[in-house]
Amino acid sequence: MKKAIIFLVVLSSSVFSQFRLPEYQAFTLENNLTVYLMEKKDVPLISFSAVFDGGAVKDGSLSGIASFTADALRFGTENYTKAQIDSVFNFYGSNLNSYATLDFSGIGTTIIKENFEVLLSVINEVIQSPTFPNEEIEKRKQRWIAELDQAKESPRSVIGSYFNKHIFGEAPYGNPVNGTKAGIGGITLEKVKEFYNANYRPESSAISIVGDFNTSEMKELIKKYFGGWKNESSKMIMDIRMANTPFESPAVYLVNKDNSFETTFLIGGYGTKMDNDDQTQIDVINTILGGRFTSWLNDELRVNAGLTYGARSRFAQYKYAGTFYISTFTQTKHTEAAVDLALKTYSRLFEKGIDEATLTSAKNYVKGQFPPDYETAGSLAGFLAQKYVYGLEDSYINDFEKAVDEMTVKRANELIKKYFPKDNLQFVLVGKAEEIRDVAKKYGKVKERNLSEDGF
Repeated sequence: MKKAIIFLVVLSSSVFSQFRLPEYQAFTLENNLTVYLMEKKDVPLISFSAVFDGGAVKDGSLSGIASFTADALRFGTENYTKAQIDSVFNFYGSNLNSYATLDFSGIGTTIIKENFEVLLSVINEVIQSPTFPNEEIEKRKQRWIAELDQAKESPRSVIGSYFNKHIFGEAPYGNPVNGTKAGIGGITLEKVKEFYNANYRPESSAISIVGDFNTSEMKELIKKYFGGWKNESSKMIMDIRMANTPFESPAVYLVNKDNSFETTFLIGGYGTKMDNDDQTQIDVINTILGGRFTSWLNDELRVNAGLTYGARSRFAQYKYAGTFYISTFTQTKHTEAAVDLALKTYSRLFEKGIDEATLTSAKNYVKGQFPPDYETAGSLAGFLAQKYVYGLEDSYINDFEKAVDEMTVKRANELIKKYFPKDNLQFVLVGKAEEIRDVAKKYGKVKERNLSEDGF
């Protein structure tokens, strides 16, 4: 009998080349529309992403208008009804998505190479000449309002909006991206057109295209379909730069859900902006705290104590602001134990810091997780679009591994003191207030609201 011989070869990470952003071209059309083109020929697909300066920070008094306008782009154009837009994309095996975030709105799709120009001609109309049929607006308003009610049945779906409102108050980053029932109810055809004309403009927009194409040919296509885009209406000017006013004391936002059998909570404070130069190294630390399944928070609250099915921590980053929070949920009767254990685990960052073995493990983990985030045409198109919005440099990707490798225990513990909020933490608890009100008082001054109330 022949014996199989198996050789195991262990290669140092230095053998592999460092992950880098593939080459791309960036240029500006005569109408000041920014364009990014990146060839990626591994599969016959082309991803298209466009972003516009129409995020929810610009909602003003009409909560939800940014998200609604982004959705309404697909309601119809001069040559296509909503049904025809959906049909033509489905026929060619694609799906057109539009959306809004706090900082920007966008539209995107992935298209089989041979069908690209056919669908690009439709995308062109969706972006440049939407008609916003009033019938479609009214139908969507009714569904949207019902969806807002439905979302509140799941506290984990909406607690982030309560947290942002608690942290930022009436400042633009306190705006709920999906709006409120009152805001959506107040939307009219005129308001949608007004928001579109003020914020969907070539000079404050960008298009990124990644996939199987020839760059010179794609340039001509983009000029053909978007070179004539003009918007001569008045532009909305807003100064939304943020000054984070320090919290003078810990506080609790208690959101009552009468029929709840569990408490969902966030604990945190201010975080970091999207363009923070230290973010890569901050993320390594957060991986240890609550950014992976084997994190401190998940180990303590889920594995060791059995208080939850999962506990995480996260930096939510925006253009001019950001938050940091610990998040989890637990049975109502375990609320105090879960909050206390989350705080105790978080305090380890400040009291004991991070040791060499823990840091090495986290560094290896994040380096292994990073490349897959940018391996598809869609993810790369999304990055190039966000690069425009947030002013990110290529070093965000190209120097990622270098930044991780350069981390030391000393550096990690310095970043903890600099960026992770320690004093006057802010709490949002969603649960049955009657049973957790006294617990909530333990952590700070309590303000209370019913989940069933409109808004956040």
